[in-house]
Amino acid sequence: MSTSFAQQSPTGPARIRAERGRHGTKVLIGTDTYPPDVNGAAYFTARLARGLVERGAEVHLLCPSPSGVPHVVVRDGVIEHRLRSMPSLAHESVRLALPPGVRGHLDRLLERLRPDAVHIQNHFLIGRMLARAAHDHDVPVIATNHFMPENLFDHLRVPRPLRPYTARLAWWDLGRVLSRVEHVTTPTPAAARLLLDQGFARPVEPVSCGIDLDRFHPLPARSTVSGRRRLRGRFGLADRTTMLFVGRLDEEKNADELIRSLVHAPDVQLALAGQGSHRGRLEELAEAERVADRVVFLGFVAHEDLPDVYRCADVFTIAGTAELQSIATLEAMASGLPIVAVDAMALPHLVEEGRNGYLYPPGSPIELAARVDAVVSDEAVRARLGEHSRSMAERHRLEDSLERFEAIYRRAGAIVPAQRGTT
Repeated sequence: MSTSFAQQSPTGPARIRAERGRHGTKVLIGTDTYPPDVNGAAYFTARLARGLVERGAEVHLLCPSPSGVPHVVVRDGVIEHRLRSMPSLAHESVRLALPPGVRGHLDRLLERLRPDAVHIQNHFLIGRMLARAAHDHDVPVIATNHFMPENLFDHLRVPRPLRPYTARLAWWDLGRVLSRVEHVTTPTPAAARLLLDQGFARPVEPVSCGIDLDRFHPLPARSTVSGRRRLRGRFGLADRTTMLFVGRLDEEKNADELIRSLVHAPDVQLALAGQGSHRGRLEELAEAERVADRVVFLGFVAHEDLPDVYRCADVFTIAGTAELQSIATLEAMASGLPIVAVDAMALPHLVEEGRNGYLYPPGSPIELAARVDAVVSDEAVRARLGEHSRSMAERHRLEDSLERFEAIYRRAGAIVPAQRGTT
């Protein structure tokens, strides 16, 4: 029997996709977290959806309703299908789609839309159900993995003695879902290797989350110092050397290491931009370490203000050991900031030692402070490191990532009928 896909005439959903051709891709994205949720996966999915729309795609998005009431709304050209949901008992910021009736809704939606591809961003409730339904409708499924068990331990309040067992179970469950899709991507090569190390046997393609280089950019060289001073005043920061962290203030982000490092960096202040379950504990820690006068909690920063938050800092610091890429670090690099990051998971992928910043050993605030001092003690060194950060960020252009995903959708759509035995 011939295996030449080119000689076969597509029928059914495959034929509809082929006939759509040059009129633009139609994609259905499924995710359990999307703005107004505040996390990296939600931000990535929003940028992906809006970016695809700007490139001419028709994008539908399936996600939980923040109010709990199901509805359809169009934002930035993305057609959001918000599912009935309830608050998670584990974490107040998480909402869960309610499974009853969802499968029938998915069947009707897939039959009506006939998308070229389904792209799931999580393997939890929505991603799992949508992948299964898409398979039954002969629609190719692409999955991007943003998941590490460590990122859920605090949200689910998993006791520490049970975490190793829970992690093994979580990896097994993830592999079971991903093994049924046509194509798997991760943000970095390190994240791809992690999947393989956990026993996932199929190819995994690294595709960067991407960064909007027009939105995130450095201050003009001629006004860097004065510009930082002006922006610090705007955000209520003293005019002194500033290290910055942007992200959730939750357990796995290890922001306590950043606060402890200030004991060994008496001339530096720390700005923390973001919210999270550990803010109260971090405030208490700053008081206990007698550095509270040099720790500023900026809280939630509005989308339009975020670029200026990066521009008011001298160095970006990150201590989380469960990062599959770190969109915030990419944003800091694009903004021309040197990076001091923990030597763990995918963060070494974003740090070239001595060229755009430094890595430090996990759990060592003293070493963190020493790396920060190496960056900020000489403005010429800081500027040189920042310039290289910007040049490294240019390897992660959002447009390049969008183009990669469009190519993946086309490839998956071309092979799915033969893989599943469709005639």
